[in-house]
Parts: sequence; structure tokens; C-alpha cells
Amino acid sequence: MTLSERKVNAARYSIATACTLALLKLVTGILTGSMAVIASAVDSLLDILMSGVNYFAIRQAEQPADESHPFGHGKYETLATLIQALVIALSGGWIIFESIRRLAAGVALTRLGEGIVVLGISTVASWAISRYLRRVASQTDSSALKADSLHFSMDVYTNLALGLGLVVITFVDLPWIDPALSILVGIYILYEALKLVRDGLKDVLDEELPEPIKDEITRLIEAHQGDLIGYHNLRTRRAGSQKIMDFHLTVCKHLTVDEAHQISDHLENRIQDEILGADVTIHIEPCQRQECPGREACHPETEKGRC
Repeated sequence: MTLSERKVNAARYSIATACTLALLKLVTGILTGSMAVIASAVDSLLDILMSGVNYFAIRQAEQPADESHPFGHGKYETLATLIQALVIALSGGWIIFESIRRLAAGVALTRLGEGIVVLGISTVASWAISRYLRRVASQTDSSALKADSLHFSMDVYTNLALGLGLVVITFVDLPWIDPALSILVGIYILYEALKLVRDGLKDVLDEELPEPIKDEITRLIEAHQGDLIGYHNLRTRRAGSQKIMDFHLTVCKHLTVDEAHQISDHLENRIQDEILGADVTIHIEPCQRQECPGREACHPETEKGRC
């Protein structure tokens, strides 16, 4: 199975899981009257929307470059991440609003046992799909799947907290615990949404790749053998799973065009083999020294990369 197929399949599993959990929690929330369960159900309903957005975005992002999108369609994944952040923030805001309203009005809870069981099932299911999505996201370096994994990870902690609140209410007559815990969940959801926005904006604003990746690019360039003299103007950015980079290579001016092109191709292939999703553009430049010592004497140690 290719990396692209893994990403699409992961998005499908995410949709199926979200649909199942949303239906189960919504019915139980209505029956019990628990704001905690209803809040969790709303979260799962939004999971369906976001998983659907992810599925569409990943399929589009995997399309090859065309005349209208010469750099590919990787930004579809970034767009999906930002949409998820917006939806997550709205759900968090609604949960806080509804919880405050219930705290003021006071709502009686019934059939808490069913709510506890459903939240327990949801916790286990969310944990399983989150681990799966995180693994596929790591293998494919998909920002959309990372965001989806994060959301299901949030469900694990929120379901545990809300379930614990229902357990406490069954033993102690403190119904305010249910909306109070829901408010905390809403605040946590808003916090995670802001983190997603921050990460998505990095791609939109073409922020450079993280230092470890840049260091790896530098290592691969400097380890390249042959007639390479030096390099400069390294620029990097990200578009979804794509890591786009370009730089200038200085080679001996006595090389033929074909020889210089072979050096460039070899280095591009090496970087693409070592860095997942690398999209490399290399500009070849001849050395600038007027009195060239000759092709055989041209090497990186000569005047810091110039022959």
C-alpha cells in the first residue's frame, strides 16, 4: 500500500469512527440529560465534519501538479487543518455557553449509568483511532491527519474527565459538577484550537522548515561527493506533506552542462530519498575565480567554496 493510499484509508476510518461515536453519545445524552455526554456527542458530530474535510483535502493534496497549481496541491491539507481549528473553537465556545446556562438554570440528570458506559466506550475507541491516525500521520507526514489525531486524543482526556464527573454525581448529589467539568473541557478545546491555528498559519505564511530538517538538508548537501564546490541561498517552506526547498550550487566552471545537470539530479534524488515529501529545486552556478587552478584542483576547501 502506498503512502497516499494509507492517508486516504486513515481518513475513511476516522469518518467511520466519528459517525459511530456521535450516534451513540447523542442518543445517550438525550436520554440522560447529561450536558457532559451531549458535549461529547457534539464533539463527535464535529469529528464527522472534520474527518470529511480531511478526506477531501487529502485526496486533493495527493493530486499531481498541474498548470494551475505548478507547486502541487499540498496546501489543501493546511486548509483542512485551519478549518478543523475553526470548527473545534466553535464547539468549545458552544460547550462553555451551554454549560454556563445549565449551571444557572439547573438541570436534573437521569440514567447516569448509561452515560458512564458510553463515555467509557468512547474513550477506548478514541484512544485506538488516535494512535492509528498518529502512526499514519508520522509515516506520511500529513498535517491534516496530525490534526485529526490530536482531536481524537482530546476526546480521550475529555471523555475520561466527564465520565469521572458522572461517577462522582452517582455517589454525591452535586449535579453542578457535570456542567462545571464541561466548562473546563470547553476551555481545553479552545486552547487546542489555538495551537492548530498557529501550526496552520506557519504553512500559510511559508515559515521555514524546522531546524532539524534544515540541518539534515545541509548534511546531505555537504556530504555530496563529486565536482560540487559550495552552496548558498537555501530556502525552505512547507505545503501540507510537501517540504519545498531550493538553493544554489556552485560547481567548477569547466564542467559541461550535462555534467552539472547530473550532479544536480543526483543530489536532488538523494535528498528526496532521505527526506519524506521533499520537493527540491537546484540552481547551478559556475565558480567565479578568474584564475582557475583547473578542474582537478577545484574543491570545496578552496576559498570557502569558490575555485
